[in-house]
Amino acid sequence: MIFVVSIGLVLGYLFLVGFVYIRQGSMLYYPTREITETPKNIGLDFEEISLKTEDGVDISAWYIPAENERGVVLFCHGNAGNISHRLDSIRIFHDLNMSVLIFDYRGYGKSKGSPTENGTYLDAESAWEYLVNLKNIRPEKIVLFGRSLGSAVAAEVALRRRAGAVILESGFTSVPDLGNKFFPYLPVRLISRYHYSTIDKVSKVHIPKLFIHSPQDEMIPFEQGMALFEKASEPKEFMRITGSHNEGFLISGIDYVEGLKRFISKYF
Repeated sequence: MIFVVSIGLVLGYLFLVGFVYIRQGSMLYYPTREITETPKNIGLDFEEISLKTEDGVDISAWYIPAENERGVVLFCHGNAGNISHRLDSIRIFHDLNMSVLIFDYRGYGKSKGSPTENGTYLDAESAWEYLVNLKNIRPEKIVLFGRSLGSAVAAEVALRRRAGAVILESGFTSVPDLGNKFFPYLPVRLISRYHYSTIDKVSKVHIPKLFIHSPQDEMIPFEQGMALFEKASEPKEFMRITGSHNEGFLISGIDYVEGLKRFISKYF
């Protein structure tokens, strides 16, 4: 009887491991297609543009120009929703005299295709190429900004292209590290098909870096944000905010905005 139970437990465990292995993509990416609002809803003019990635995927994006422009933020959003859910952040950067190019990863919003790790990198690179080659923005005037999953994407672009600065908000060290938090009983490192290993990149990026994280972040441990900062090369700064993963930048209010303002004013 004990043998039968043991076999059942082993088979159940193997089934769970296999299920997680197969379903990793749907556990990492939570795209929505419907565009619920645009910058017009907050009184901002914008251009709706279509980008073409290196592998031929059509990517949807908005370009929101700012008056007395200091530079341009290339905005890499998180793993859920789409660009229409980032209007609060667009407003913040706009008020800091930063134009914004925000794009949807493949499979999000109006973008074609389905998300993959390398695909998200190519999506971000297409946005970079648009700014540099079509908008004629000098690379040193571009701020790479990434929140949550987007922090890993922004870090990869910072490794491939030399921007003026990079801001990584609520970032994680790697997907396997994050997976260990949610599935400590699974061999995450053996079965992970996604890496997004920002911890291996930040020491190789030598432009100014701002790391932002909240100790109250319930999704991505504060310790991972600190680990990124500690591993990063100079010049670097850290901004501690308060509040949850999705609302920390709003809850922190003026402290968050002033922290961004200080960093941007220092380098732009």
